[in-house]
Amino acid sequence: MSSKPFFEWADGLPLSTWIRDSSVLFPLVEVVHILALTVLLGSIVLLSMRLMGAGLKQLPVKKLATTLAPFTNWALVTMLLSGALLFGSEALKCYENPPFFFKMTMLALALIFHFTVMRPALNADAGRVRAAATAMGALLLWFAVAVGGRAIGFY
Repeated sequence: MSSKPFFEWADGLPLSTWIRDSSVLFPLVEVVHILALTVLLGSIVLLSMRLMGAGLKQLPVKKLATTLAPFTNWALVTMLLSGALLFGSEALKCYENPPFFFKMTMLALALIFHFTVMRPALNADAGRVRAAATAMGALLLWFAVAVGGRAIGFY
């Protein structure tokens, strides 16, 4: 079963056409998307560094996670919504773009990892090795999402 009809549907939506045909909307949505990704990666880096014991040692992991949670959550929701808008405006281009599928795979893995491994590790006293492995996994997955996104424009 081909996914091309879904991509054609998304590409043909009035909102997708409006963003694609505007000289202002696409760049504006892209700036919001990149800003959200930056905030998300910043919070993930801070939490990961703390889990690895490489910074902010005066703050307990749970307190840092609670402090950063609004930024992480806002950034994640904003990134997903703006990403959906960007996708719709270039859906047919994305259909034939291997970096797009790499990014979507990494995004799915990063989200699953974030909610099933990272969040529980932030709310529990995980052992030092487990905490460091969790931190490295989060960094690897989220930076793979960013690299995949950047690669989309070069294909």
